[in-house]
Amino acid sequence: MEAKKFKRLPYGSSNYKSIRTENYAYVDKTMYIEMLENETNKNLFFIRPRKFGKSLFFMTLSCYYDMNEAENFEQLFGDLYIGKHPTPEKNSYAMLKFDFSGLDTSSEEGFKYSFNMKVQDAIRFFFQNYQSFFPDIEYYLDQVDKRDSGVAAMDLVFNAAEINKLKIYFIIDEYDHFANDLIAMGNRLGTDFYKTMVSANGLVRDFYERIKNSTKSVPSRTFITGISPVMLDDLTSGYNISTNLTLEEQYNEMMGFTQNEVDWLMQETGVNPAFITIDMTAYYDGYLFHKDGANRVYNPAMVLYFFEQILRQHKPPMSIIDENLKTDYGRLKKLIQNDSNRATVIQIIKEDGIIAEVLNKFSVDTLNDTDYFISLLFYMGLLTIKEPVMGKMRLIIPNYSIRTLYWEYVMKFVREQSPDMTIETRPLDEAITALAMEGDVKRFIAYVSEHALSKLSDHDLQRFDEKYIKILLLGYLFMSRMYIPMSEYEAVPGRTDIYLQRSPQLPEIKYEWVFELKYCKAKAKSSEITKLQREGEAQIKQYLSSHRLGSRSDLKAAVIVFIGKNKYRLSEPKS
Repeated sequence: MEAKKFKRLPYGSSNYKSIRTENYAYVDKTMYIEMLENETNKNLFFIRPRKFGKSLFFMTLSCYYDMNEAENFEQLFGDLYIGKHPTPEKNSYAMLKFDFSGLDTSSEEGFKYSFNMKVQDAIRFFFQNYQSFFPDIEYYLDQVDKRDSGVAAMDLVFNAAEINKLKIYFIIDEYDHFANDLIAMGNRLGTDFYKTMVSANGLVRDFYERIKNSTKSVPSRTFITGISPVMLDDLTSGYNISTNLTLEEQYNEMMGFTQNEVDWLMQETGVNPAFITIDMTAYYDGYLFHKDGANRVYNPAMVLYFFEQILRQHKPPMSIIDENLKTDYGRLKKLIQNDSNRATVIQIIKEDGIIAEVLNKFSVDTLNDTDYFISLLFYMGLLTIKEPVMGKMRLIIPNYSIRTLYWEYVMKFVREQSPDMTIETRPLDEAITALAMEGDVKRFIAYVSEHALSKLSDHDLQRFDEKYIKILLLGYLFMSRMYIPMSEYEAVPGRTDIYLQRSPQLPEIKYEWVFELKYCKAKAKSSEITKLQREGEAQIKQYLSSHRLGSRSDLKAAVIVFIGKNKYRLSEPKS
């Protein structure tokens, strides 16, 4: 029997044509092309978090509707859903694509120049790509280069399309990239700059108004994407013709991978299940964009990163979380510029979520208001829907990978608030090694008490409780590669405060750990402290008798009662 020939993994690629012609696996999302074409409005708006497959989907749309790709239709789509169910408008448009990532936001002059150049380059490419449809192509190309403003050059496209009876499909990717950068500056200058660009007579408003006005004379479709709806409200009448599909139930899974799609991708690319030593759903899954969505979805970039390491190394990967993820979500710190938003983030981390309404649009002026800020976290992929609650939504941190970003933020924030707080990496590594290899918890707790808890500022002490201590402990533990720290691990009955799972790359680690944390004020009586300790020990014994954690010689447990910020009581109950 001939061995199965595996397809290549499309890690890091959003070029649909190369994926389909160079033996890459493609997760079929083309049924959504049919659904989109059946929408009453031809001007559509759809956003998802970063690294969620938006660029690949829009390249798929481009190849499907592009007149120049008609002869390649069978090769590109024949075996997919849309190839078997082609729509009336396939290969009937000239595609005009704009990608507004990477704009210069360092100054107003630099922004205007880079925005105009992005538009002008896209228009030049449009004429070059469809020159066979324009008898006067030399005139148009000459005029594009003569125009001072790239935005004004758009009129050339509209005139040429009208004269030569072409339909245009506008695809606008990263529509809000510059807005997010300016907002993340966290100062009045960035906000004023942004408002100037989107207000009446502003450059960005002018761009969208021209597209809107062109629909009166040129048959067209428009698809706009980004990560937040903030500009949708600020553009107001400049572009008020689109339908926002972002939170529609039927499009919940248009981007991202379902569990069935992940399983299919493994089979098609030859990922060995034996090397998957973590719970992928806990790490990469969990996103839901409508309360009635049929399936939660994985972040596709996280999954592809994980599979790519397995295929390349032929063993379980050492690094489970893509470092690029941290870069992409690095703006979280910049967005949290006031005490209200900081308090909201701390609450989310402590409670593993928050109850709020998801707003479908908002202005830059409202981002300091809690409800709007929470909605922004949702659109960024830092929160997702768990369930409806009394007309609102219970939003939760979607997975372990995103939770680590929150932990890192808290650690940085606490260190900024408490300058005396230090991280001595060698003693920390030695303390965690003692946990792992000697079963010695005392060194780690002593380290955290001396270097972190005792150094906390008065500002931090205002929110001090066992949940806050847990966040700090998780932050320190996450710095080590030895363990995968898990918060609220389900032991049945109950949930552990912290469960330390050995890294799949380090099977030689002798001990895993369960921590139960308690806290009381410095003036607490000895009897109160003892009561908390006994409660913790009873909980630990329940966990150690469960089917998940029971009868394991490699599992140790500790109850730590923190007393104020300088003292603690430690015990190690047995099952």
